[in-house]
Formats: sequence, structure tokens, C-alpha cells
Amino acid sequence: MTRRQKDPLRPLTADEHEWLLRVSRSQAEPAAHVARAKALLAVADGDSYTNAAKAAGRRSGEAVSNLVSRFNREGLGALEPRHGGGPVTIYADAERERILAEARRRPDRDRDGTASWSLTTLRRVLREASDGLPEVSTHTIWKTLREAGFDWQRDRSWCETGVVERKRGGEVVEVVDPVAEPKKS
Repeated sequence: MTRRQKDPLRPLTADEHEWLLRVSRSQAEPAAHVARAKALLAVADGDSYTNAAKAAGRRSGEAVSNLVSRFNREGLGALEPRHGGGPVTIYADAERERILAEARRRPDRDRDGTASWSLTTLRRVLREASDGLPEVSTHTIWKTLREAGFDWQRDRSWCETGVVERKRGGEVVEVVDPVAEPKKS
């Protein structure tokens, strides 16, 4: 006989049930999403947490209990995994924007000592700035630039994908590719 559930699954709406069915049968969704959807559907059908865990290919009924509690609070957002350990994210949105703002700025030859950005020069400038990031690494800068759609160009400078400078009529014009976003992914 199983113990009484402290936080039983709330009744699913028709949309939630349909979405969970779709995710549980998906071949394209991440395996963690599929397993969580299967566990929630099994609990909704009246199975115990232990049987729901087995139906989802998992071992722990307690993990299903935690999933049910989270689903009751967050809804379908409970299918998404949270931070799974490791070092805490140091650079949040404000720091990432600071890195991107510096990369978008044209380097000054006298002040920055370069005509085009490299990861090392960006790191040096960010570390030395009064509002900078004193411990930023080149890997963090590289990762931030790649996520934002920047690419390492042939002339060894970082450029935003879909944005290019062209000479037109004797002056430099910035040209933006309107379909650059779909090309990034």
C-alpha cells in the first residue's frame, strides 16, 4: 500500500492533456521532456508515483512527486529542466550586453591598440574598463558573441551576422540582410 500523496496532481485541462500526449509521443523532443510528460500522464491516469516513474523509464517515485508539485505550481513549464548543477552563471544579461556593446564599438587604435577586435583584445579592454568585467575569460566572450550571432570573419575581426559595411558612392554604408535571423539557426 502506498502512502498518501502530499501534493496530488491537479486536474489537467484539455489543452494540457493534449500537449502532454503530443510531447510524450514525440521523436524530436528532448528525452527529458518525453519522460516527464509520460510520468505526468501516468499520474493523471491514476498510477502511483512509483509506477509512473517506471512507465517513464525512471526509477524514483520521489522524483515524480517533485515533478507533480512543480507541475501544479508552474504548469507545462515543469517539463523544462532547470539548472542541473555546476558553477552558478556569473554573467547574466547585463554583463552579456556589456560584452556585446564593447564588441559592437569600433576599436580606437590609440586607446585600444588595435584596428580590429580579437578575443584577447576584447578581454583586455573589458577587464581594464572602469565599468568592465575584471574576471571575464576569452571563452565567455567567444560564447556570448556566438550566441548573439557574431562570426569570426576572414579579416580576423568579429562581425554581426547579416550586417556588413560596403563602400557606396565614396562613403561607407552599413547594409543589413533582412533574412539573417533564419540563416543563423
